[in-house]
Amino acid sequence: MELKRRLARLLVEKSYREGDFTLSSGRKSDYYFDCRVTALHPEGAWLIGSLFTQLLAGMDVKGVGGMSLGADPLVSATTVLSYEAGRPLSGLLVRKEAKGHGTGQFVEGLGNFQPADPVVMLEDVVTTGGSLLKACQRVQDAGLTIVGVCAILDREEGGREALLEAGFTLQALFTRKELVTLAR
Repeated sequence: MELKRRLARLLVEKSYREGDFTLSSGRKSDYYFDCRVTALHPEGAWLIGSLFTQLLAGMDVKGVGGMSLGADPLVSATTVLSYEAGRPLSGLLVRKEAKGHGTGQFVEGLGNFQPADPVVMLEDVVTTGGSLLKACQRVQDAGLTIVGVCAILDREEGGREALLEAGFTLQALFTRKELVTLAR
């Protein structure tokens, strides 16, 4: 619980802003959560990687992945700390657009996996679940099996339900209320 409290404080300090915002989903919101600021901070990356590694400890999983650019630091922190914990997980990143040269693929890092390997997808913020669902589809199309989806923040705006409808159960480190409460 202490790691979550430390991360909550850092997230509220560095990544959480209140005001009038338009989200990537097009929805309006009275707060914005830019996890990249915290995920690119040394303590923030360590805390995120540690908490995701703990969350995945009981799962049969070979790696973690996510949609680039938001998930890049999450995947990197988790793979490094999983190695340090003695349970190394490989990483993969999903491009928004297919690579325009070479193999033209959407998913990077596949060379570290075998077909049907179990992976968990990571996301910073889930609102509608749209970008996470797109990333999941691309990873499945690449031949891997998604056994979980994890996020730092569930905005509780339909994403969890959309993911569940697609067959994925979301595990989030925080909801907005939990984040703000723990940060105090």
